[in-house]
Amino acid sequence: MKIKVTMDSACDLPPELLERYNIGVAPMTIVHGNETYKDGVGFSPQDLFRIVEGGGTCTTTAINAAEYEAHFDEYLREYDAVIHINLSSEISACYQNALIAADGKSAYPIDSRSLSSGSGLLAVEAAEMAENGEDARSIVRRLRELADKVETSFVIDTLKYLHRGGRCSGLTALGANILKLKPCIEMPNGKMDVGKKYRGVIDNVILQYIKDKLAGRNDIVYNRIFMTHTGVSEQTLENVRRTILECGPFENIHNTVAGCTISNHSGPGTLGVLFLRR
Repeated sequence: MKIKVTMDSACDLPPELLERYNIGVAPMTIVHGNETYKDGVGFSPQDLFRIVEGGGTCTTTAINAAEYEAHFDEYLREYDAVIHINLSSEISACYQNALIAADGKSAYPIDSRSLSSGSGLLAVEAAEMAENGEDARSIVRRLRELADKVETSFVIDTLKYLHRGGRCSGLTALGANILKLKPCIEMPNGKMDVGKKYRGVIDNVILQYIKDKLAGRNDIVYNRIFMTHTGVSEQTLENVRRTILECGPFENIHNTVAGCTISNHSGPGTLGVLFLRR
């Protein structure tokens, strides 16, 4: 059975993994005034940050059913089935739209219950299972089991972007900025929630956050972890990598830059570690 794995652009896999596993991408839409852009297609997070820091506003829109139908049909000309990984249905209409588009086709949308490279983890798992000859229904069944084992979190430098995107109140954002708080955003049950609130310089906060998430645990799958960010220094990334390895015997540490959809809600200076639990 010839299976194609695809994902929403907000699943944030790096180019080398997209190429290695031949994973297709359905781009989400970024809107600025009367202009629309496709996530990662001639429009970058840096472009988005320049707009917002200049006083503008960008919004993101879900991929609609017609776009998904065209996406599935393109691959079904060549493949027997398409397995598509969606953003969590608790934060986006993408999954419901993909279900509508997949009706009557050999296309299988998966509610990742996650976002960014947390969802991307499932795309890689699906591609590896397809390479090993598993059929579509077996892969779908396994991915639905794994969705609840993806641990997704980020620590955020500023709440300005979450506030502009309607993800937190102005009062909360103001209070956090005054107190210089750096909140950890988590995804329990597929929903965004605020975890521990850190204080201090963001580079120091990031390292403490990683230790809090990884150290002293016995339930982590160590074969793969993503350090996904919206733009941090090379020195910070090296410190993050070193701290991850101090916390556990991770085999593959992937450095991933978040795309426009995730960056629009989190802002610059955000970093998360995303992995599977046993």
